[in-house]
Amino acid sequence: MKNSKALLLIKISVILIFIGRAWQHLFWDAPYRSFFWDESLLKPIVEGVFNTSWKEYVTSSSTDTFIQNIIRCNGLLYATAALAVLSIKEKIKIWQRIPILIGGISLIILSILMTKEKFYHTAQFFEHSIQFGLPFILLFCYQKSIRKERIILLLKIVIAITFFSHGLYAFGFYPVPGKFVDMVIQIFGCSESIAITFLYIAGIIDFVLAVLIFIPKLEKYALWYAVFWGLLTALARIVANFYIAFPLESIHQNFHQMLYRLPHGLAPLAVLFITNFRTKNYKSKKGRLTTAL
Repeated sequence: MKNSKALLLIKISVILIFIGRAWQHLFWDAPYRSFFWDESLLKPIVEGVFNTSWKEYVTSSSTDTFIQNIIRCNGLLYATAALAVLSIKEKIKIWQRIPILIGGISLIILSILMTKEKFYHTAQFFEHSIQFGLPFILLFCYQKSIRKERIILLLKIVIAITFFSHGLYAFGFYPVPGKFVDMVIQIFGCSESIAITFLYIAGIIDFVLAVLIFIPKLEKYALWYAVFWGLLTALARIVANFYIAFPLESIHQNFHQMLYRLPHGLAPLAVLFITNFRTKNYKSKKGRLTTAL
């Protein structure tokens, strides 16, 4: 299968997701303690099976080292998965498929842990649909029997779910995250009330977008907005948190967040490339996902 713009965008997106998460796990932190320090869940096992008091377990340096090692190992997994995607040429091999598959599963687990950390807000999990969905969609792209219409549908679904879930926070269905408000204030230099109003409107647009991308005559406009807003919100992580007094430190601290959010804009762009190709070449290329993607 030949590389096309759409497939290349999907590959780049998956690479960015894996690199961003690898950066996070290798240099910063991840919410694995929300599981390993869950007293209601693990206390019976710790005290009953390992005959160790819960207090001793949570205050032990060995426990913390164990958690840190798990985080670092996952970082290496994501880095390996990124290299596997980067090495794909016309066909995907089993040694490339395995780390991508495991990496995708690990991203789902990570999203579950982040949801647990955020009081089990359902939107917290589904807000990461593009991030944990794209590795699997990439693998589907290399299935001979998959049709390009199926890939378009899968991409639209993860895009719609991601933007709708993000909109629930911006709209205020869940408590508006302080970091959202702070970013708007930092970038636009506005008051808190204006920032909240801006996010409220952005949330409504996210809801509308999640519907319009499935309407043939309107999908193009909704997808272009998704490209713009997805890339803008990714870049905002750097712009809003950049401090001239500490340039390298501020970039290092926030760059990974931008990396794994850039696909929020690249995934809609991939759909635009595929649908544009389908429109121009419908008669000659209708059918399976081969060189058309």
